[in-house]
Amino acid sequence: MDKNEEYGELSKLDRQLLNIIQKDLPLVSRPFQKIADKIGISEQEVIERLQKLRKENYIRRVGGIFSPQKLGYVSTLLAAEVKTDEFYHTAEKINKYRGVTHNYRRNHRFNLWFTLIAKNKEKLQDQISEIKSFDEIQVLREFPVTKRYKLQVDLDMNKNEG
Repeated sequence: MDKNEEYGELSKLDRQLLNIIQKDLPLVSRPFQKIADKIGISEQEVIERLQKLRKENYIRRVGGIFSPQKLGYVSTLLAAEVKTDEFYHTAEKINKYRGVTHNYRRNHRFNLWFTLIAKNKEKLQDQISEIKSFDEIQVLREFPVTKRYKLQVDLDMNKNEG
């Protein structure tokens, strides 16, 4: 165990691994082997380090980001006014929908914001109607996309390294 890991800080190797999976995740049958070859460790160590980083909440998931619209899906942003004492329970219920990609708590009357993706408009509206009927939701507002913006965020994990 290196000095940084003992204090809960990211090791140089973990920072390198995080940089790679953000921008250069190989599209091959064994991406973790390819990453392992690149940074000089075993495939198993790559997998174990990613599992540890996930367990410690440095990362939520490793996977692709696809454009729902290019794949024929529809999406919308929704804002809900949720009873404060039911907030987390309601967020969990909403997160059970496969098409929920983001879910945020806001300090606002509309305190729960989330995006919902579905195969078509009919399925999307069916799910919105179900969610709207939750007892904990006082108001649900839909904000359909009028113009799409996609920001690329790459966190350089070595930027502050001395």
